[in-house]
Amino acid sequence: MPAETVSLAGRAALITGAGTGIGRAIANALADAGAFVGLHCHRSVEGANETLNAIRSRGGNGVVLSADLVIADQATQLVDQFVVAAGRLDILINNAGSPIERQRIEDCSLELWRQVLDVNLTSAFLVTQRAIPHLKASGNGAIVNNLSLSVQTGGANGAGPYAVAKGGLQVLTRTLARELAPNVRVNAIMPGVIETPHHEVFTTPERMEQYRRETPLGRNGHADEVASTVSFLVSDAARFVTGALLDINGGRFLR
Repeated sequence: MPAETVSLAGRAALITGAGTGIGRAIANALADAGAFVGLHCHRSVEGANETLNAIRSRGGNGVVLSADLVIADQATQLVDQFVVAAGRLDILINNAGSPIERQRIEDCSLELWRQVLDVNLTSAFLVTQRAIPHLKASGNGAIVNNLSLSVQTGGANGAGPYAVAKGGLQVLTRTLARELAPNVRVNAIMPGVIETPHHEVFTTPERMEQYRRETPLGRNGHADEVASTVSFLVSDAARFVTGALLDINGGRFLR
């Protein structure tokens, strides 16, 4: 059987946190594969609009939607508004998330703890729960959750609360894969160190260089490399893949 190319023609994909970085790259990749894309953003509206304009210049199409996903009503409205715009929902990418700030567990306030879990885990729960009926109706539904290598490291360098939240998202991935089969496939990616604006905020240049030296492939990753993997996971080329947790880290945990 010949190898399949990724085609998402006729499908509609909602990407949370699509204003910058990995989310922006995923939106570009899915649109280029033929999907109508929903670029969700909370604060990066300008960046999301720039991305959509670029997508349209290449013949693609989509819509920009703004929502605070830790507010249940806004998460619900996000899905509803996208379905109105696209007419359907086939693919959900739960990409939105942030460490908020680096803090060791022993020093973490209850307020920060709850905020980190809300932004990285509860938001994905809220959006996914509203999206499930549409994904089932699609007949070819797919979800990809964006985890973090902190799930494997235990949240080094003050990323403990973030690692815990992403660990919860990992279990949610496996749970949904079981609950939604065979109607919807659910997988997760675990990016390593990807050169995005995220690390400009949370990681020093010295530590980025350290990560590069520790990576067997000899460099940090790029957002488009994550996006191409996501394109595969939501396509028919991965139609027998569900419940997978896929490393995209240049071999950082090879032994």
